[in-house]
Amino acid sequence: MSIFSIYAERRALVAAQLGKEGLALIPTAPERPRNRDSDFLYRHDSYFYYLTGFREPNACLVITADGGSTLFCAPKDSEREIWDGFRLGPDAAPAELGVQAAHSSAELDARLPKLLENREVVWYPFAIHEGLEARVGGWLNQVRARVRYGALCPREQRDLCVVLDEMRLIKDGHEQDTMRRAAQISARGHVRAMKLAARMLREGKDVREYHLDAELMHEFRLGGSQSPAYNSIVAAGSNACVLHYRSDAAPVRDGDLVLIDAGCELDSYASDITRTFPANGRFSGPQRALYELVLASQEAAVAATRAGARFTDPHDATVKVLAQGMLDVGLLDKNRVGGAQDVIDNRSYMQFYMHRTGHWLGMDVHDCGSYVERAQASEVTERKDPLSGEVIKNRPSRILRPGMVLTIEPGIYVRPAEGVPEQFHHIGIRIEDDAIVTESGCELISRGVPVKPDEIEALMRS
Repeated sequence: MSIFSIYAERRALVAAQLGKEGLALIPTAPERPRNRDSDFLYRHDSYFYYLTGFREPNACLVITADGGSTLFCAPKDSEREIWDGFRLGPDAAPAELGVQAAHSSAELDARLPKLLENREVVWYPFAIHEGLEARVGGWLNQVRARVRYGALCPREQRDLCVVLDEMRLIKDGHEQDTMRRAAQISARGHVRAMKLAARMLREGKDVREYHLDAELMHEFRLGGSQSPAYNSIVAAGSNACVLHYRSDAAPVRDGDLVLIDAGCELDSYASDITRTFPANGRFSGPQRALYELVLASQEAAVAATRAGARFTDPHDATVKVLAQGMLDVGLLDKNRVGGAQDVIDNRSYMQFYMHRTGHWLGMDVHDCGSYVERAQASEVTERKDPLSGEVIKNRPSRILRPGMVLTIEPGIYVRPAEGVPEQFHHIGIRIEDDAIVTESGCELISRGVPVKPDEIEALMRS
């Protein structure tokens, strides 16, 4: 199947779900100024790209229930193209992208009211594009002004994300192949960073977090990635206990653990890998004890990730291992918190593990898609959270199906506190891999970087 036909098939699937006389609008993302005379690196809207494969700004796609597709895009402009680069233009867009018609984006406001006439429903992504709701309202008002001439105005507005999220949740073969390549590039970046840390420390050099970040970026671009999928986390020592650590200038010291959470974006698809390793290439006793516990919990989560399981099953498997392990190593005092099931029921483990074990992965690093099984959304139970006292409504978790892609990322983060053994203070560990759900289990596509402690130490000695 060609790339051209993939986007056409997706548009046809959307059209089939719009209902009689439905129309869908999907804008791309705007350019964002970084400072007075420079923009941030442009990144298109994921929904828009999913249906077009078009990466230019200032564009909007219209799909109608009969399968028609119209692209509004920036017109050709020889002078601006000297400064800003090539534009496809409306004349070339139908043949290049497979849409039925194309017009200049400058004509959008003039043409949309006419396209909306005599439609019953207008679909667009809710709460994503600033000002879009008001713009749609303005177009509808122009249609209403023509009702005396027999025009009918759409009576309903619906969220197009409901349709697109379900489509994007299952990755086709092309998407899976792209994500495998992205994970391979990212894994090579992690390997480079691990090796550099050990080598620079052996040579007596000053090592900073940004040195390791530079290795990641070098490998990402060398492998053909367009950009990081998100802001890389390179956290040495106690910084690893900050889940979304942002700074990158701290020293990497002999004896530190380093947590790197980083992944590239390749052809609009994200990877997301976390590894934790000893900066000098050798785990200390306490570091290894906690690392092996996190790894065991990840192995339990991987075993629970398969078609037919629930999205929450890997998390439950992780928590079960971590709860018992925290008691075994002395992070939690069984005389105070009870046994492993008490730790789970009372959520005592959240002192050291406070996030979920995974999320959807795809065009966005935290990809779209409901975590609730849609057919069971009305099956609601309530529970009282033992920590906050809040009443939480539970609905049946999503059933995993082949082609879904998710991360598996348990961790332990130990901040100094009363009763916490000092040898574990300031240790932060997370291990994260990307998994494609299969009929028989899951395929870990990010294991190009080692995960077992002995293998990490061997790599860093090389």
